[in-house]
Amino acid sequence: MANVSDPAGQLRVARSALEPGRQFPHLAEFHRWFAATATRRAMAVHRVPLNDLTDWHEDPATGNIGHHTGGFFTVEALDVHLPDGPVPRWSQPIINQPEVGILGILVREIDGILHCLMQAKHEPGNHNGLQLSPTVQATRSNYTRVHQGRPVPYLRHFRDTDPRGVLADTRQSEQGAWFYRKRNRNMIVETTEDIQAEDGFCWLTLGQLHALLSVPDLVNMDARTVLACLPFSGSALAAVLAPRTADPFRAALVRSYDPAQPCRHGLDEVLSWITELRTATELRAERRPLRAVRDWRRVEGRISHDTGLFFDVVGVRVHAEGREVSRWDQPMIEPVGTGVVAFLARVFDGVLHVLVHNRTEPGYTDVTELAPTVQCVPDNYEHLPAQARPPLLDEVLTAPPERMRFDAVLSEEGGRFHGARNRYLVVETDIEVDLPDYRWLTLRQLGELLRHSFYLNVQARSLVICLHSLAAGAGGTGGERS
Repeated sequence: MANVSDPAGQLRVARSALEPGRQFPHLAEFHRWFAATATRRAMAVHRVPLNDLTDWHEDPATGNIGHHTGGFFTVEALDVHLPDGPVPRWSQPIINQPEVGILGILVREIDGILHCLMQAKHEPGNHNGLQLSPTVQATRSNYTRVHQGRPVPYLRHFRDTDPRGVLADTRQSEQGAWFYRKRNRNMIVETTEDIQAEDGFCWLTLGQLHALLSVPDLVNMDARTVLACLPFSGSALAAVLAPRTADPFRAALVRSYDPAQPCRHGLDEVLSWITELRTATELRAERRPLRAVRDWRRVEGRISHDTGLFFDVVGVRVHAEGREVSRWDQPMIEPVGTGVVAFLARVFDGVLHVLVHNRTEPGYTDVTELAPTVQCVPDNYEHLPAQARPPLLDEVLTAPPERMRFDAVLSEEGGRFHGARNRYLVVETDIEVDLPDYRWLTLRQLGELLRHSFYLNVQARSLVICLHSLAAGAGGTGGERS
């Protein structure tokens, strides 16, 4: 197995990004398979008042909502003090899930082309039902079978791995506004075994996955975060991708993967900047009993903010086919409104750079992480101070269509969030930005940071894989490559 970071490995990655798959030579065949799978894997989700959830209870002392086994997660409160933020203090419910889950994609060569084993999976919070997921997407409680259900398929490849086959293996955060210090192990493991795809699983190339990113609500968040961790940079990869485009934007994007090309800030400078902001930012996020949360109220079996904004904590009852467990209840976070997640992108010295924001969220493990240029739900700012409005939101929302290089509505994690969706954008710009919490970085630099934990947040990781799709020519505004 060639390391995907060396020149030979880069060529394997580039070829997988450019070749049609062997299971589905045309994406129309995949869509027929996916539709047929949906008919066999139905899921029914019904609202239930929080106090009627089976196997979940409210602690009489704290009001925290937890599972009777002590596993899975709890819904608690967080008291946040951020003196230098536009809102210096607030209180909110938050999900505390201390166990580390596994998000893993198994890959193998089929006829000399790397393919990824993907799963068509329902989650109770998915906007549209079935979505394309990693090979393994499981919390520790799931894969240790706290629910006493069926074992997780293909799990052995990620728990008993040959180090020579590990292409990516890092711990990464999830939404720091809704999770308290949540981490998952993001893994990509290559096998030489002749692994067969079980019912509901399929083999796709990187190029096919890139093309499917343009389809709303199809490639789920967990698949996006894992795919972003696969090394996708280097001079050899850039050399293969470069001759395939006459588009100046895409050519500058391809050069952004090449370590020989110039960048605005050296990586050591970027790391020092991140460390300085993490050190200087005064953030106190303290867990509190849920019954002590301020400015939130229980109404009609849910927990809602007094303004009706931000999110609700709701209960659902699930009946599912093709899952390890066929029925269960659980609480979920349901956001109010569709978010906007965007990178501004600009060419400097012939090389595309994207504008990252060193963002503080109360649930992060290490105070700040690099986020997209804009990450917000615009409607939430109706009741916040004017200075809280993201400074570059209008630059994103008023961009002409021809400068929106990627534009698709994609779902967030459907196992804990109900109907959570964001409009993901890559917007070409000519503006200069002189703000202390922002920096222009190349795609190669983002790839270097993704080799480590807790540098890029989950929204930025989703946009990184969207940028990979543009570099490989998959299109980014609803188009698909056959």
